[in-house]
Amino acid sequence: MSTSAAPARPIRRVRPRLLRRDQIGWLFVLPFLIVFLAFLVAPLVYAGYLSLYTKGLATGTTFAGFDNYTRAFHDPSFRKGLWLVVRFSLVVIPLQIGVALAAALMLDEITGRLASFSRLMIFLPYAVPAVIGALMWGFLYSPSFGPIEQIASLFNVQAPFLLSQGNIFKGLLNIVTWQWSGYYMIIIYAALKSIDTSLYEAARIDGANTRQIALRIKVPLVSSALVLILVFSLIGTLQFFTEPAIVSPIANGSVTPDFTPNIYAFNLAFRYAQFNYASAISFSLGFVVFLAVAVFTFATRKRGGLFT
Repeated sequence: MSTSAAPARPIRRVRPRLLRRDQIGWLFVLPFLIVFLAFLVAPLVYAGYLSLYTKGLATGTTFAGFDNYTRAFHDPSFRKGLWLVVRFSLVVIPLQIGVALAAALMLDEITGRLASFSRLMIFLPYAVPAVIGALMWGFLYSPSFGPIEQIASLFNVQAPFLLSQGNIFKGLLNIVTWQWSGYYMIIIYAALKSIDTSLYEAARIDGANTRQIALRIKVPLVSSALVLILVFSLIGTLQFFTEPAIVSPIANGSVTPDFTPNIYAFNLAFRYAQFNYASAISFSLGFVVFLAVAVFTFATRKRGGLFT
């Protein structure tokens, strides 16, 4: 008795369907990709091209290779600004992280409406644009019409001008810490909320108090968030520009044209029309930032974190 073979199932052509799905996905990505290429990649390529040339009235535009970069790292103005942002980073980064960590640990213990209100108030300075924040602090620091000086005059004392040449470092330190600590606090607070609360209960059963739980359990468990904050803060501080540039008009010459590398590059390009050398300064700073972040990332990865 013969049996007929079962009819073969038709082979579904899945590949064209997946291809169409990929094409639709690229359509969603395309607007961002156009903006990314037009406003980031293309300017970087053009600036890199400019940095390899020099332009003079007599010689015209000539290919210089890496001479502009050699000149940059031998430039006293560039090295002076670089040293300032390095010193600023060594002070402001631990200060920002200390304030953000203390605020996050405090908020982690608060419950109810007070917690939400406190988070909002601490985060609020980050919601203020950096330019507006710098203008606001410039008004507060002003020795002629600022409220700090007016309050000091009530007690017949003179408030220190925090944008003077001797105090500009402290004045900017306060502005940057106020501006960014709330943002870093939110990152740490989110990391704290992801910790299993059973660890706290076990620690309390073993006799640990609130301070011991915070320092020995919470802080080590959010070390990854702290590393992320350190990287963000290091990149931003080494590229210091907005705050000193905004307060410069009322700083009575404390913010010099070579105050930071970014301010130096800006002045070279738009005051003195040295676009080629300004591009080299910018890329030299980018190389320093990349090297610093790479070294820090390698060191923390090798050790497994900040507290291990």
